[in-house]
Amino acid sequence: MKKDLEFADLLRLIDDRSAAFRAAIAAAPGPDVRVPSCPEWTLRDLAQHVGEGRRAWAATVAAGPEATAKADPGEGAVAPEEREALLGWLAESTGLLLDALREAGPDRACWGWWGKSQTPLTAAGVARRQLHEVAVHTYDAQLAAGAAEPVPVEVAIDGVEEFLSTFCTTTEAWPHEPGAVDYHVTEGRSWRNELSAAGASFVVLPGERTDAVATAHGTASDLVLAFYGRIPLDDLELGGDRSVFDQLVEWDPER
Repeated sequence: MKKDLEFADLLRLIDDRSAAFRAAIAAAPGPDVRVPSCPEWTLRDLAQHVGEGRRAWAATVAAGPEATAKADPGEGAVAPEEREALLGWLAESTGLLLDALREAGPDRACWGWWGKSQTPLTAAGVARRQLHEVAVHTYDAQLAAGAAEPVPVEVAIDGVEEFLSTFCTTTEAWPHEPGAVDYHVTEGRSWRNELSAAGASFVVLPGERTDAVATAHGTASDLVLAFYGRIPLDDLELGGDRSVFDQLVEWDPER
C-alpha cells in the first residue's frame, strides 16, 4: 500500500504542480483564452486567482495561531499583463508560500476555514490543501491550453483522501438517512465516508466491503476531477443508491 505523503512531499509537489501550471500558461495561445472548466474566467483570471491565493495563504501561515481569518495577500498581489512577467510573478507567489510553510514547520497551528472537519488546523493541513488547490487549477490551465493531463497518481491518491477529510467531514448532522459511501481507486486504495446524525467522518478501508449504501470506482485522477466538478460524476462507475451522491453534492454544512 502506498505511503501517505509527508510534509516534505507536500512542499515538493506544490512546487511541481505550480511549475506545471506555469508551463500550461506558457504553452497556451495567450492569457486571454477562456478556461472551459471555469467558463467565467480567462487564463489570466485563473493566474490571478492562483497567484493571489498563494500569497494570501503565505501571509496566513506566517501569521500563525494568532490569525482569525485568511490574511491579506499584501503588496504585489496583482498579476502583470505581459506573459513572461506573469510567469515570474507566479513563481514568486509559489516561493512565498513554500518559504512560509518551511519556516512554520508541519505542526504549527494555523487558521483554516475547515475547523469542523478532520483536516488539522496546522501548516501541514494548509500545505495539503494548497497542493490540491494548485493541482486542480493546473488541470484547468492545461485544459485551456488544449492539452489537459490526468492528475499525477501520487497527487491524485492523496487528493481523494484530502477532499474526503476536508470537504466531506463535519460535526454538523447529516440531514438524510444514515449510511456509508465507499470510494475505490484502481490504484488500490479505498475510503469510507460515514454519514449520520452525529455528522460525517471518513476512514481508510483495507479493501472493498459490501455494506455501503453507495459506491464509486475510478482512477484516482477521475475521482479527484469528479469531486471538483471537472468531469461528470457519471464518468465514474457508480453503485448502490445514486441519489446519495446528489444529496452529498447539495449538502452545504457550516464548516
